[in-house]
Amino acid sequence: MQTVRAVRKSVMGAVLLAVVMFSAPKPAHAVSKEIIELQTQVSQLLDMMQRMQSTMDAKFGVLQNLAQQTADQANQMNAAVNKLDQRLNQQNEANTAKLDGVSGQMQSLNDSVDELKSRIAKLDKSVQEMQNQLQTMQQPAAPTGNQPGPNAPGPNNVPNGQGLNAAPPLQDTFQAGLRDFNAARYSLAAGEFQDVVHYYPLDDLAGTSDFYLGEIAYQQQNFQDAVNQYNAVLEGFSGNKMAPAAQLHKGMALMALNKRDAGIHELRTLIQRHPQTPEAQKARTKLNGMGVKITGK
Repeated sequence: MQTVRAVRKSVMGAVLLAVVMFSAPKPAHAVSKEIIELQTQVSQLLDMMQRMQSTMDAKFGVLQNLAQQTADQANQMNAAVNKLDQRLNQQNEANTAKLDGVSGQMQSLNDSVDELKSRIAKLDKSVQEMQNQLQTMQQPAAPTGNQPGPNAPGPNNVPNGQGLNAAPPLQDTFQAGLRDFNAARYSLAAGEFQDVVHYYPLDDLAGTSDFYLGEIAYQQQNFQDAVNQYNAVLEGFSGNKMAPAAQLHKGMALMALNKRDAGIHELRTLIQRHPQTPEAQKARTKLNGMGVKITGK
């Protein structure tokens, strides 16, 4: 552009010079000769300007084409990078889902093994108690002068020949406890649930009864007792349907005891073990409300 301006200034100077020469009194022959030379110069200058303009237009067109190609290549690169980023994100999500699935399966397996160990321990304890009772029953009574009859009451007002108090029916006792719990008759419900746990320690309803005993303690703000009952569910009956609720309420009870970190750990464990349950969703809501990350560092 500076060159074009310089050329234009030269042309204007030449035109002005021609005007001056025309206005000056000179011989006709000299004027004609100078005019011819001036016209020749002007024509040359115009040709030069046209060639320069053509050259500049051509170069400008080349530059525009290169710029457009560069922009197109940049757009293509951006699109390729975005696609690659999307693929990587999809692969990461798929790998994360697979890892979560494997982790959940391993956790379920560990829970099943823990529950089996707990039940075996309880079974061993029950067998030992039965053996002790048999040994007690087999011991000969001390001879006395007056032998009681077969139906005479023993020292505990239990007729001879009869064993310990018979266990109450499982389903009836549990359902009675559930009705009393729903009616807020917590003392009656606690006794009935305790009977289920005492007489049927290996039955799954014993784990459910432990949960409701924890709920009764929680309602009465006996949070440490509630934690102990929830632990009985989680350690002895990890496959019980009330296990997610037990872990959720255990976390809440720990927080009520000012054990914030332990409570957060329980909620995170619940989300990891039972991610699709309503209790896990409540745990997420609780952690989000506290400003705590769902997963630990």
